[in-house]
Amino acid sequence: MLPNLKWAKGAAGLVWALAITNLTGLTKSAQAAETVVVHKGPFTASFDVADLKTIAETGKVPPALQSYASTLSSEKRGKIVAALKTKVPLNVVAISNLLNTRIGSTILADLATITPRKDAAGVQALRAALVLGAKDPAGLSIISFIESYPSQRLNIDLDRAFEVMGSLNTPFWQTQRFMAAIAPQLTPREIQLNLPFDPSQPGTASVQVLSLNLNDSQRQRNIPVDLYSSAGATAEKPVVVFTHGLGSDRTELRYLADHLASHGYVVAVVEHIGSNTTQVNTALAGGPLLQPDEFLNRPKDISFTLDELEKLNLSAGSLKGKLATDNVMVIGYSMGGGTALSIAGGELQIASVKQRCQGDLVSLSPGVGLQCIAGGLPENTYQLYDPRIKRAMAMNPISSIIFGETGLSKVQVPTLIVTGSADKTTPALSEQILGFSKLLAPKWLVGFVGGTHLSIKDPAATIDQTTKPNTVLTGGELIGDQAASVRNYIKAISLAMAAQLTADADDYAIFLTSDYAQYASTQAIPIRLVTELPAEAEALVKAVLQKESR
Repeated sequence: MLPNLKWAKGAAGLVWALAITNLTGLTKSAQAAETVVVHKGPFTASFDVADLKTIAETGKVPPALQSYASTLSSEKRGKIVAALKTKVPLNVVAISNLLNTRIGSTILADLATITPRKDAAGVQALRAALVLGAKDPAGLSIISFIESYPSQRLNIDLDRAFEVMGSLNTPFWQTQRFMAAIAPQLTPREIQLNLPFDPSQPGTASVQVLSLNLNDSQRQRNIPVDLYSSAGATAEKPVVVFTHGLGSDRTELRYLADHLASHGYVVAVVEHIGSNTTQVNTALAGGPLLQPDEFLNRPKDISFTLDELEKLNLSAGSLKGKLATDNVMVIGYSMGGGTALSIAGGELQIASVKQRCQGDLVSLSPGVGLQCIAGGLPENTYQLYDPRIKRAMAMNPISSIIFGETGLSKVQVPTLIVTGSADKTTPALSEQILGFSKLLAPKWLVGFVGGTHLSIKDPAATIDQTTKPNTVLTGGELIGDQAASVRNYIKAISLAMAAQLTADADDYAIFLTSDYAQYASTQAIPIRLVTELPAEAEALVKAVLQKESR
């Protein structure tokens, strides 16, 4: 979704990143905090800010804090050290804009319970500290927050801080408990396969890319499109449309576009200017992250692109008569996965978004935080189905609240959902597994055991991830060579899904089976495919969710 900016997905994303650090917030005032007073149960300890700076700079606990540090587990000490070292790459304008949203204010209210004040001005103090702390030349950090906090003393309720930390990204931890419970059912079976060919290998045709800059004058919106094709292109094969994740662009799945085009498919890779890399970078510089109507504009971008491809199909050129724009498969990743489900018939149900995003936002995953932005839409429901869509693949999609309880049951086409058990951004249980259970057949659910959010992406789009810290919200991504088996399988099943819309459907059907998924597995990343959730799995889903709701 966001290879280098993932936790900056709105006000929620910003404050989650700070919440990971236990101490939250930052600012500078005439009464800047010089002392941090930590309360843990009946015990109280005071620390000089200078000592905390030492920890941040050296990673070592100074003598003055050794006695207190000894009361914490090594895990909690490590978390505090990591917290003090964390930098937030947002400027003062971006911080101010994010915190002045409804979501930002709600999260600040939750986090203010960590920093109790007698004057009940905790929210205002946190907001001021964050905004002023962002002016520090070294960037927003725990230290710059403390030094900017508008009081000589900053009180920290450590028990409450760890309670908040423990609730961060609750859907991810729900998924881990679900995976632990279902582990016995993932045991490999003995299989015998006689495969006709290897669908992960490239086709024989050389691929060319035509870049288009479309313009929807009615919406005053540009739509950049890369059109992948080869000499093997034919109207007997469907057009395939890609829709990318938040903060990304047309290159995030380049390897997959190349692969399908080499097999004779025309692939239209759409870039959504309201949620691409440029838009998110602008947000970090002080603009809005995302407008609520982006959830409507994305499917409309695809429909407009198909309209323009219909015209291209009739015009002179190498693709004349080769674009089957009434027979389309859509492939979406992350936010684009939600877009794919929407244009395939999924009904956006905004009332459920507004209800879920009213409180307890600290516990949300980044994916749910993103969906909360849609709560700014005026209507209760939206139907954006395009009947030219005949198949859908949604990889690591957002879906948990934006489609409500019944929206996904209105998807009109055969759909394949892809998930990764270690995805922190769009956790598998809430975003994909539960959503899959609401889809009508025919449907497929593919699970990469150990796969992360970025495992599917083109290696060139994840180079920066190697230096990212591993937190409960981001990092720890399985990418590059480590995820080669993931990308190979994605190539195989994408080709098989597209082929179901051709005369070769039967030849490719074997690649959409559980046996082939197991065959394509590696010891590091087992792959499983189901067409219905087993009864035992459904019972476990309900058990996990009921336990967490208590």
